[in-house]
Parts: sequence; structure tokens; C-alpha cells
Amino acid sequence: MAADILIIDSDLSARQLLTLNLGHAGYAARAVGDAESALPQLDAMLPDVLVLEWDLPGQSGLSLIRQLRATRRSRDLPIIMLSARNAEQDKVLALESGADDYISKPFSPRETLARLHALLRRRRSAALADAADALEVADLRLDPATLRVSAGSRQISMGRIEFRLLNFLMHHPGRVHTRAQLLDQVWGNAVYLDERTVDAHVGRLRSALQPSGHHAHIETVRGSGYRFKGTAWSS
Repeated sequence: MAADILIIDSDLSARQLLTLNLGHAGYAARAVGDAESALPQLDAMLPDVLVLEWDLPGQSGLSLIRQLRATRRSRDLPIIMLSARNAEQDKVLALESGADDYISKPFSPRETLARLHALLRRRRSAALADAADALEVADLRLDPATLRVSAGSRQISMGRIEFRLLNFLMHHPGRVHTRAQLLDQVWGNAVYLDERTVDAHVGRLRSALQPSGHHAHIETVRGSGYRFKGTAWSS
């Protein structure tokens, strides 16, 4: 699936130029002219990268970055700031406020594409490094590198969400997580899902684990949420 890029820039020609070049490079790009128009899109689904101008009408790009960084859901969102402000102190302020990169206007579409690609590559490498270790409890093994779950020599088949749910729970054994917390940590960007969605996927996860007897590791804590019973060891 193509990376989703949201552009916020008050300059129509800049939006069109970026959207066109990103599209030609294989990205799914969408663009708006101000923060107010972007907020409903950010609430509905976070992009893979946000590219925004500093001097937006209404809420500034700098203010929006600070707002996003103050919220757990969007605190790790990759952000590139575009600005005609070329002073060193402006670049420092933008980076200290939470921008991952800073590109001065007038910008080169080719350079912007290279920086965006590099930012995505760094984030993906970091995510793979964080999830590289396989986890084991008894003979249950989860390997994020290969996206496989096994019990002894038997492979356990499960859906993508069930895998992510098990991965998160095994990384935090013994800790009770509410349905809202699981939605935030496992589903992440999909903020309008009902909390009952969690119950449905926990049920599917238990069904997948039941033939091996490992469904008992997934405990319901009445009135609170779910937890993983047992200590998982990295391997």
C-alpha cells in the first residue's frame, strides 16, 4: 500500500506541485490549505507523513505541530515543515517544537521527495528494530520479523489485527489494558472504532490459540479490560 501523505499549505501552486510529484513517485497524496481543514482528516486517520507550511492562515503550522506532539496518538507522527523563514533560529525552533525535518521555500520537489523517503525509511527501520525480538512463553512463540506464531512445531494462523494484539499483550505481560488503550495501541489511527471491536478480536485471538491450549494466557479482567498471563521471554 502506498504511503499516505497529507500536505497543508496555503499556496495552491505549492500544493499542486507537491501532490503531482508525490503522486508520480507512488505516494497517495492529499492536500488542504489550512489547519482547520486538516483537523477532521487528522482525526479520522493519521497520514504516514505530514508536510505542512509554517505560516498557515488561522492556526500556524508551528502551533499545529505542538498540538499533535502533545497527544499520544500523534506524538510520533513524522512531520516535515516547509517555510520561507530561512533564519537559523526559525529552523531550530521548528525542530525543537517537534518537526522531524525542515525544508526552506522555495523548495525543490526532488529534494523534498528525497527527504520524505529518508524519513519514512528511518521510521520503518526503527519500528522493525523495536519489534525484532521474538517472544516465547512455554512453547508459544511470536516472531515479529516473520509475522508468525507457533506452538511447538505447529504454526498458528491468525489475522493481522490478532497478531498485533497478541504482540502487544506479550510485550506487556501481567498488565491490565482497557479496551480504549488497546484501540490506541493496536489499531492506532482508527479513532472511530467501537470498543466492542476489541472484544470481537480478542475472541478471534482466543479461538486461534485454543487448539494449542494457549488461549488461557489471554485473561479478561472484569470491568477493566484484558491482560496476558505469563512472562514472555525474548529470543
